[in-house]
Amino acid sequence: MQGGSADVQKENVLEDLEAGVLEYKMAGKFLTDIKKEFERENKETVKVTELKKLEQGGKMIEKFI
Repeated sequence: MQGGSADVQKENVLEDLEAGVLEYKMAGKFLTDIKKEFERENKETVKVTELKKLEQGGKMIEKFI
């Protein structure tokens, strides 16, 4: 896990593990949690992209903002 939000997520998990706040006894649970986090992030990114592509009267949304 390197770069961007993956790096941030990695650091957060490592800090929580070291502090004893978080504990994983099985790799499957860890992988499930990571997938949930990135699915949520991906949905947000897709929605922002969709909003940026909106048009009204042939003008892009940035013209209205």
